[in-house]
This record gives sequence, structure tokens and C-alpha cells, in this order.
Amino acid sequence: MSSGGGVAAMAAAVAARKRKERERHEEEVLTKYNNDDISGWEFKIVRSLMGRFSNSEFIRRVCEEEARAGWEMLEKFDDHRIRFKRRVDKRSMDQHGDVNPYRSEVGIGQGGIALAVVLGAALLIGGILLMGYLKGGL
Repeated sequence: MSSGGGVAAMAAAVAARKRKERERHEEEVLTKYNNDDISGWEFKIVRSLMGRFSNSEFIRRVCEEEARAGWEMLEKFDDHRIRFKRRVDKRSMDQHGDVNPYRSEVGIGQGGIALAVVLGAALLIGGILLMGYLKGGL
């Protein structure tokens, strides 16, 4: 990797860390609840790593799925994060539902992205090796 590539990778890592810090600050500090707001409620944030919450139809489908476990959409932070809430007495619905009531990601998750990157790299390397073989260079 060239030094320019290393600097770019480091800058991207720093930017990603700062973005995560801003998001955590927004989720934990800027959104204030008093005791009446949280008494008897539980909260969760569902994330879409690919920014699918920009699509209103996708949001509608996710909200319908979450509602089957008693969750209500509370707020959309951005195209990557939605906060849900539900009464704690709705936990009794958990064993009867077809949706993981505590899921925190929708769409392709980190594992799926990692798999796509690995498969893409393998295909690229395989293509390069095949081209070299066909040209008689290997």
C-alpha cells in the first residue's frame, strides 16, 4: 500500500470514529427523557448499515415487523438509525412472534458486508490469476 493510501485509510478510520462518537452523543445525551417518559418503557435503536431508512416503504415494513413484538417507532435519527419504544408488559409477546424483538440491525449486517468484501476480493484475485494463466504468464 502506498503512503498516500495509508494516509487515506487512516483519515477514513478517524472520520468513522468521529461519526460514531457524534451518533452516540446524539443517542445518549441530546435525546432527553424524564422519569415519566421512561417508567414502564424499554427502548432500542435499530440500525441499517446501508442507509435503507431513506426509503419510506422500507421504514413502513420495518415498523410493521417491530409492531408485531409491541414496538412503536419513536424517532428517526437519520437514514441509518431509528429508535423504538415499547411497554415492558409487551415482553409477553416475545415468545409468540416471528421477529427477534431485540434485533438491532435490519437489512445487510456487518457480517453480510464482510462476506461481500471477501467474496469480491476472491473474485478479483481469481480473475487476475485467470487472466495471467490465459496469457501464459503464470
